[in-house]
Amino acid sequence: MLVMLVTSRERGRWVLPKGWTKKRLTGAQLAALEAYEEAGLIGKVTRRSIGSYNYLKRMGDGSIVACDVDVFPMKVSELLDDWPERSQRQRRWFTLNEAADAVEEPDLAILLRGLDGSVATA
Repeated sequence: MLVMLVTSRERGRWVLPKGWTKKRLTGAQLAALEAYEEAGLIGKVTRRSIGSYNYLKRMGDGSIVACDVDVFPMKVSELLDDWPERSQRQRRWFTLNEAADAVEEPDLAILLRGLDGSVATA
């Protein structure tokens, strides 16, 4: 199993594509939208989360907000050459262990290490 990580816009850390909740979008729909906007991925997202993690997000005004992120796998069918945040981020495929080593969020690293590659993706 491979994991697509993108760089954050602020510090260039490796992160999963993610976003703030939006009215009328399920978690799976939001995951698909963010994967497209941040990484140029098109595919089918599972309806159920495979887990979650917590992290602290620094806002533009310097405040810090505690965030809970539900993780939804995607079976990628298309990798676009052009996508909305292409000029703002880098993207890269990682193995589960490489991704766990690359991310700074301890809870996300634990979640990635706990996956065995047999997660159903749609």
